[in-house]
Amino acid sequence: MSTPDPMPTAPVKGGHGARYLFLFLIGLVIGVVATVMALRALHARKDHFPESVMHVQQWHMGQLKSSLEQNRCGPTDSLPHVQSLRTLANDLEPAFPDLRDDARFGDAASKLRATLDAALASPPLNCAGVQALMKDVGGACKACHQDFRG
Repeated sequence: MSTPDPMPTAPVKGGHGARYLFLFLIGLVIGVVATVMALRALHARKDHFPESVMHVQQWHMGQLKSSLEQNRCGPTDSLPHVQSLRTLANDLEPAFPDLRDDARFGDAASKLRATLDAALASPPLNCAGVQALMKDVGGACKACHQDFRG
């Protein structure tokens, strides 16, 4: 037979608050990690091609400006950047497919290509020529950006 316990145990005071707080913090951390993963996945799906074309063109224009500031304006210094700019100008319509059918966009892209073709046909031989080329290319870029850049 069983004998009753001479000392009954007292109920635990304090409840389960610490346990709930711990579970809440774990849930919060998991939620933050899942949100970051979802945002990165959405960002990875974004088409970065248009921005990339613009960044590379800007870099080449910066290199021409740097050559101008350093007084290194010979054809061997400027021609590789002009060639790269011309190659990138071919990618303008594919980079912006929603603007491909817009006559203003096509006209601006054609003017940029014509400016760069003229520079390749008669490369700038001195800093004055590089400066004039940069002004012409910058004007072609500005015309497009005024119409289409928000």
